[in-house]
Amino acid sequence: MTGITGLNKKHNFVLTIRDTDVVAAALRQALAEATPEERAGLERAAALVESSAAADESGLRARWVHARLAAVGFQGDITSVAAVRALRKAEPKLSLLAAVQLQREAAAQGQR
Repeated sequence: MTGITGLNKKHNFVLTIRDTDVVAAALRQALAEATPEERAGLERAAALVESSAAADESGLRARWVHARLAAVGFQGDITSVAAVRALRKAEPKLSLLAAVQLQREAAAQGQR
């Protein structure tokens, strides 16, 4: 996921868009038509998609925050003011309130 929709200075909500169901259906179709040589790789891909589909929205947003921070080279403490600044640098349309909410959610997820 490269971006989260719904972010701007006037709106502080975050809409997470997931299309794992579409990918899973395509993989099931490919598995149904797979040759024995293709089956192992497709089964592994299907397992990865199922794993991603099981992630909750909070976890997805936390992963997005960490990816955006990494994109601007931030390696510090996720709970710091510097992390909020870096997140807003990565996503200039992000309001301060939304950045703080996303930061807190990412910190609560304990990822990094």
